[in-house]
Amino acid sequence: METLEIKVGLEQDYRAEISNTLNVLLADFQIYYLNLKGMHWNVKGKNFFMLHEKFEELYKETNDVVDEIAERILALGFEPLHTMEEYLEQKTIKTIKGVSDGITGVRLIQDNIQDLLMREREILERASEHNDEGTASLMSDLISDQEKLNWMLAAYVG
Repeated sequence: METLEIKVGLEQDYRAEISNTLNVLLADFQIYYLNLKGMHWNVKGKNFFMLHEKFEELYKETNDVVDEIAERILALGFEPLHTMEEYLEQKTIKTIKGVSDGITGVRLIQDNIQDLLMREREILERASEHNDEGTASLMSDLISDQEKLNWMLAAYVG
């Protein structure tokens, strides 16, 4: 559903399509956020203090990303998803539940990141095809940040 008549030099059909795709990414990031929050609350073991702090840092950063994605959808003239029901219907990443082991949690978070990266690359390619620099730039920044995080998590689990 278009919320505003926005003139950004992009075709209406494309703006609707990419907004729908961004809404799926938004849903995935909301689930990723909850996965990080759950790991923050439930992690146990010898690396508790370090992982507890790291998961908190990551969910705070993810909250900012959620806002950026939603604002991009708005800038394209459409409405971002904003209910848990919608997020659960649209999500493509796995929900992490009942995990307290730090290494297992980190590996599951890496799986989430892999799924997010795959979707972001698809959006980046589509945005580039349509000269949608705003969306492409957002995806490029996300990809760069998550590749670095993925490398760091991989180094942690060895």
